[in-house]
Amino acid sequence: MKTGTSDFIHLCQPDGGKSCGACCGLYNYADSSRASLTARLARRTARYRATVLRPEDLAAFAAWVRETEDMTKRYEVIHCCEYLGFLDDDRRRVGCLLHPMQNAGEDRRDVSFYGRELCDGHFCPSYHFLSRPEKLALLYALDDWYLYGLCLTDIDLVKEWFRFVSDAVCETPDPERFRSGPLRDIARAYFAFKLDWPFRDDAVNRLGKYYFDGSQYMIRHIDYDALGMARSRFDKIFLSLTSTFRDAGEVRRAETLIQGTIDAFVRAYAGA
Repeated sequence: MKTGTSDFIHLCQPDGGKSCGACCGLYNYADSSRASLTARLARRTARYRATVLRPEDLAAFAAWVRETEDMTKRYEVIHCCEYLGFLDDDRRRVGCLLHPMQNAGEDRRDVSFYGRELCDGHFCPSYHFLSRPEKLALLYALDDWYLYGLCLTDIDLVKEWFRFVSDAVCETPDPERFRSGPLRDIARAYFAFKLDWPFRDDAVNRLGKYYFDGSQYMIRHIDYDALGMARSRFDKIFLSLTSTFRDAGEVRRAETLIQGTIDAFVRAYAGA
């Protein structure tokens, strides 16, 4: 990963309006709703700024987090870092409270579960599997830390939709066109399905296409045979949206919702 090159895109902290804390276990709490995570991070941040005046105070802070928060996880193997909080007063960016930029240049990450070297050098699969146009389009379309992190780390959700819209308009859309206007609005509407998908399975042990059983994770496939139909062309998207269907009619309605965003994109693209 050539982080020093001019075309490198820092997906973790791309700009002042959003960031991602998924690798720190942000969405691994049993209750990972926006309201719950916002309250959790705000409370930690206030406590950290008020009580951690020197490195010797870090152990007491971590113990306070573990003792006063509900640390129940979706997936036991993924660590939920106690030092994840808000980096700005407007609560638009999540990140590491131990980072030197949060501590007057002092790097305190050695006390974290993974340590400074791993935290500093880790890049999630999205860095490798999302194309540059996909990365930029996602960055331009979203300005919400909660939704951004959910979508950025769901490679199928991103790549499948951009594949469908690219095929429909016979080219890869210029990411610049996602900065504003109808294409941005349509992309946001699609990605917002991560928040309000009507066919979502809300089981605690589900996240995206995965379900968890203790220390193992598996893909929760959709049984189309039991529904009496062929596999949907949107199957990967449905899995990313944690879908569960009771009958073929629900699948058809779900397909209509996804296709609706593609059709809207094509109309707006042609009009522009």
